[in-house]
Amino acid sequence: MHNQILESIGIEPVNIRYPHELDAIEGLVIPGGESTTMSKLMNRMDFFRPLKLFANDYPVLGTCAGLILMSEKVVDTELDSLGLLDVQIERNGYGRQINSNTINIEFNLNNINYNIPGSFIRAPRIVSYGNSVNVLAMRDETPIIVKNDKHMGIAFHPELDNISILHEYIFLGDKTNK
Repeated sequence: MHNQILESIGIEPVNIRYPHELDAIEGLVIPGGESTTMSKLMNRMDFFRPLKLFANDYPVLGTCAGLILMSEKVVDTELDSLGLLDVQIERNGYGRQINSNTINIEFNLNNINYNIPGSFIRAPRIVSYGNSVNVLAMRDETPIIVKNDKHMGIAFHPELDNISILHEYIFLGDKTNK
């Protein structure tokens, strides 16, 4: 789904499976999925160090489990994370699979107001964040879209609702102000 979003905004997607493949890209999406399994695979493939080095120079967007993996700390587990976003995360913070839902999210980017659907599927909850974090959207007084330097974390799945504005913002930046 992220590949379709990237194509729709003029970015050719490249699926990354091995650390050396990071050399071929200038931005990365860490998608949703099962964060424990993803973390174990990243450890097995020795992905953590190359990803951190990559993130020094290029933007990273994480949705749901991607947000978990980008966090500074996951409070309810010993899961390894990248520390790209100065946030602490609670996995499944909005409930189990049966509690999944879609809500309307209002936020402002580049002085434009947006109202988009946000699909929360066993979504992580940001329980705390540091001063370097820019909160872009909230749900019940809890951040759900955050930006830290050139990286963005999203607690929900914009790709499921074909929402491209967040991908555009993080990967195209000022080019979206045409």
